[in-house]
Amino acid sequence: MKLIPFIGLALLAFTQAKAQQSDSLADKRLAGIDSLLSTLLADCKAAGFAVAVVKKDKIVYAKGFGYRNYAQKLPVTPNTLFAIGSSTKAFTCALLGQLAHEGKLELDKPALTYLPGYHFYNEKMDANITIRDMMSHRTGLPRHDWSWYAFKTGSRDSLMKRLQYLEPNRGVREYWQYNNLMYMAQGVIAEKLTGKPWEDNIRERILTPLGMTRTNFSVEDMQQDKDFAYGYTVKKDSVIEKMDFHDLSIIGPAGSINSSANEIAAWLITWINEGKYKGKDVLAPSYIEAAAAPQMVIPGAALPKKHSDIHLLSYGLGWFVSSYRGHYEVEHGGNIDGFSASVAFYPSDELGIVVLSNQNGSSVPDYARKLIADRMLQLKYVDWNAEVRDNIKKAIANRKTASKTKNADRIKGTRPSHQLSAYEGSFYNPGYGTISITQHKNALYLKIGPKDSLYLSHFHYDVFEAKGIDDKGVVDSTGTGLRFTFRYNDTGRVEKLLAPLESSLKSPIEFTYQPKQLAVPKSMLEKYTGEYLMGKASVRVYTKGDVLYVFVPGQPEYETSPTGEHTFTLTKLNGYKVRFGLKGQEVESITFLQPNGTFEAKKKK
Repeated sequence: MKLIPFIGLALLAFTQAKAQQSDSLADKRLAGIDSLLSTLLADCKAAGFAVAVVKKDKIVYAKGFGYRNYAQKLPVTPNTLFAIGSSTKAFTCALLGQLAHEGKLELDKPALTYLPGYHFYNEKMDANITIRDMMSHRTGLPRHDWSWYAFKTGSRDSLMKRLQYLEPNRGVREYWQYNNLMYMAQGVIAEKLTGKPWEDNIRERILTPLGMTRTNFSVEDMQQDKDFAYGYTVKKDSVIEKMDFHDLSIIGPAGSINSSANEIAAWLITWINEGKYKGKDVLAPSYIEAAAAPQMVIPGAALPKKHSDIHLLSYGLGWFVSSYRGHYEVEHGGNIDGFSASVAFYPSDELGIVVLSNQNGSSVPDYARKLIADRMLQLKYVDWNAEVRDNIKKAIANRKTASKTKNADRIKGTRPSHQLSAYEGSFYNPGYGTISITQHKNALYLKIGPKDSLYLSHFHYDVFEAKGIDDKGVVDSTGTGLRFTFRYNDTGRVEKLLAPLESSLKSPIEFTYQPKQLAVPKSMLEKYTGEYLMGKASVRVYTKGDVLYVFVPGQPEYETSPTGEHTFTLTKLNGYKVRFGLKGQEVESITFLQPNGTFEAKKKK
């Protein structure tokens, strides 16, 4: 997509930023805050960020810091569009809150009431998981983020169908565990009830009433805007490097909104004013009260550690809820490739703060919010800038220590059990997707969907570590930390790939080898059909459409797939194949190739 840097637009944006800066005089509590925020930008080596502060129903401060385009030095303004990531979740919950207020759904009914045809991992989850459980991250499911982040799928429907294969690690309402997929599912519920895409619902019901006309849902649309930010990360602790945009359309209800500090300010005004914006009802006060109230305690975060006056962290409906230095805080952050965000309001103080940053995994939004909140709430001074610098030093030291010990469990002097070519092939898990392993020269490469290949470095035995490869083909020696283990069956054939894609589960995610399917003409399939005698038993072979089936008395019928010359794999039995024997052009036998032996049956003439 062609980007046109237009000087006039940049100057216009800068003029707007200066106008907003002068408005900060409306609240003298923020006098001098620019210096603290600029210091934060420099200390974190961030490309840029934007801030807006709301008091009651007005923006009292809005400003951009740093650059939205670091290479061209185009400045951030309060109107610059950023990806807000998981700060999107409050919008999705609010949409369902509107539908509940209209009597179209009940938050405490089983979610599958509104999702016919879909299932969770077991019947107990099907019967017990409610919409409120989805909203408050208490379904028993861990994140399973790799399922949507790396293994791309064509629609939300196909992603929803993966849910039944995703294993829980807790019971329903037993433990708080963040889960993006449950927010995608909420969006699908809204789509089923309204007959409209989630995006249209959010635009019509929330964005348009709030005048959020530039807020959008895709990285493509964001890049069409005259004032948008590129995403960046920090390499080697100080080098600011541009990142690729990540398409979040499939998981959209969990985190795909792009917006500006000034437009998010309208969203905060609505929450501060009990659902009203410019005198009009947008959200029901009863829903706002429920959403901003604790629904589930977050384990390990209830007791203060470093700061005794920041504690009691819980989750509401699309919001984190806590006590911030004696003030009730409702907040949600957001992180996605190249961007970080924080959207917060303090209902008892009629205060709202939004910080949007174009730095990956950044601490800028959290600390900028604290710097501003302390001023606006007139709290005792805390040197948050010094804490940021201290945290950065500790993080650098920890990384150095970790790099020295990360391979401590490696068993040296080992080698793979097979030739590298034996590990090639496609491995499939229905809850995730397909992993492809290929060999090039004397190396193995792993590919997940459309993602670029990862280099598989031998770790020990049949364990390989994935390492990134840059545009020049240079392997990143630090590695990803992901180790993949191959398993083989009694015949010596590699049949499993174990991937540590969900660390909270007791066992790694298991991917099963998928033989290459060959194209077999229908006329040839018909030659295989018939009755085969094995002693007194009779085996039947027949077709359904273009698929060959084998039926053994007393057993279920077995679907097959062609994987070799006159050879078919039984698709639901690992390690089981059948091979047809021919004499000339005529089929005369079928041989069962099984882990426990080889068995032949002659075709009945």
